[in-house]
Amino acid sequence: MELKILTAIADVEAGQWNALAGTGNPFLRHEFLAALERNGCVGEQHGWIPRHLAAIGERGQLLGAVPLYLKDNSYGEFVFDWAWADAYQRNGLSYYPKAVVAVPYTPATGPRLLIAENADRQFLSAQLIQLAQEWSRAERLSSLHWLFTDPLDTQTLEQSGLMLRLGCQFHWRNQGYRDFDDYLDSFSSRKRKKVRRERRYVSEQDIELRVVHGHQASDEQLQVMSDFYRTTFEKKWGYPTLNLAFFRDLAANMGDQLVFFIAYKQQTIVAGAICLRSADTLYGRHWGCYQDYHSLHFEACYYQGIDYCISHGLKTFEPGAQGEHKISRGFLPTPTWSAHWIAHQGFREIIGRFLQQETGAMRDYMEDLSGQSPFKENQAA
Repeated sequence: MELKILTAIADVEAGQWNALAGTGNPFLRHEFLAALERNGCVGEQHGWIPRHLAAIGERGQLLGAVPLYLKDNSYGEFVFDWAWADAYQRNGLSYYPKAVVAVPYTPATGPRLLIAENADRQFLSAQLIQLAQEWSRAERLSSLHWLFTDPLDTQTLEQSGLMLRLGCQFHWRNQGYRDFDDYLDSFSSRKRKKVRRERRYVSEQDIELRVVHGHQASDEQLQVMSDFYRTTFEKKWGYPTLNLAFFRDLAANMGDQLVFFIAYKQQTIVAGAICLRSADTLYGRHWGCYQDYHSLHFEACYYQGIDYCISHGLKTFEPGAQGEHKISRGFLPTPTWSAHWIAHQGFREIIGRFLQQETGAMRDYMEDLSGQSPFKENQAA
């Protein structure tokens, strides 16, 4: 077996990568990661420099892989470590560059150790984790971070000595609802009335929502949705990294997994939400509008997605990072995990103590938020 560090996802044949990652999780598909790279959404200009790990068998087959990036900032990670960077700077040390194992700009849980089905998972995982750490040392990086790891990888990384960090998102679970009304029947009366009122506000403004998959989208729709993404970032967060070429790429190569909820008023697009889907999960990613309409954000970003999950038999709806306002609409606190290797022994000990305290506080936070559930008492959600 040969271990390699690749500077482009194109150095791996798409079929081999997808044989490990599968085509279910849209963000780990070769097509998605390649679209980011070939359309300039990652690279030196954005501080996401590909350094993917690969384990190659003696017959040239891909046995294992890790989506790894060299970083000179913390933008687009959604596991916030700016306080760590500030602490390094105050002590005359450099926190950047560092390394992250993640999908750029995507706070969605998934596998990060991609291992061939019939390979020795335990051995290959250990080899890839060791390679990531040895490379980080050789590059004199401050740290190595594995973000939004799935349960199996979280356990593997903890057993390998990495420190775990607990986070929280708000996810929706499908309990076999027949339709949206059946879903609302599980709510308390007051919460149910609130949701119905918000949906009514949208219809009373003569706004129609349409579901359009990527392979169905016209170029005009792609241009408008790309513009919504860009303008929202410029208004609120300041740095859009995805471009029209990227969305066109996804529509052409992953059109069945790209889902738009587009709002029309008098046959004119006024707002829209951008999602991706797997076989069992809908992932909310971005939203934008040309002007504000009462409750349209909730309709496009949450209620349309729930409707879609029910009608398509999807089990879960992950609408993105943060947002306690999602709880009253049926998205409940859900733990997320990351794993961290810190090169500096002193900071490793300090950050370790911080993570222990933060984990306890995060568990208390999620428990408190669970009490705000809109569901009837004793009803699972």
